[in-house]
Amino acid sequence: MSQLILIRHGQSTWNAQNRFTGWVDVPLSRSGRDEARQAALKLSPYQFDVCFTSLLIRSIETGVICLTECEGACGLKSPVLRHDADDPDWQGWDNYAGDHSLEVPVYPCRPLDERYYGELQGRNKANMVKEFGEETVYQWRRSYAVRPPGGESLEDNVARTSPFFESRILPNLKNGETVLVSAHGNSLRSIIMNLENLTEEEVPHLELTTGIPIVYDIDGEGKVTNKVILDEQVVSAPG
Repeated sequence: MSQLILIRHGQSTWNAQNRFTGWVDVPLSRSGRDEARQAALKLSPYQFDVCFTSLLIRSIETGVICLTECEGACGLKSPVLRHDADDPDWQGWDNYAGDHSLEVPVYPCRPLDERYYGELQGRNKANMVKEFGEETVYQWRRSYAVRPPGGESLEDNVARTSPFFESRILPNLKNGETVLVSAHGNSLRSIIMNLENLTEEEVPHLELTTGIPIVYDIDGEGKVTNKVILDEQVVSAPG
């Protein structure tokens, strides 16, 4: 039996400003870092074998905070970011094998990036509703196949995220490992669509709160046997 923990990154600076973010690489806000630390407390009972993030800093920050600020078994290993780099200036350290008894490899991976929102990126969501109408903006944000101007649909996101899950993440789970995936609302919807066999009509309505871990128990065939959402507040001990 293995475990897969999915977490949508904590609130970003543009989440706080109600702006479409997509591929714009903005960091966590102060509240977002607090959300990630709270998630770390909830994840203290787990000892991770591997972590996958997107290439975007808000996703990487959340994953690293979860791995470094948790207590107990979770905090016994140091995260080590594993970059896909062929630059000779790396001196081969991009191929560092590591010591899995002491370290958790963290892989930043492009297929886990958020949906590309095209011409909407950087624009205020409320202003877009005023300009284009609530129904149009809703279709851009939440339909399965409709693309925002110049951007990706959820269907496009599934097309890049789902094969990555099958080829890179699922083998670790079938090997009995505990896997953390820190990513984004839409790339995680793509993974959950696969895990829970959601339809194209169901998945756009799936709500994912920032900073809340979702734990799946996975059997040897890669099938979900149990799901728990860790949404209760945790208070750390003083001292």
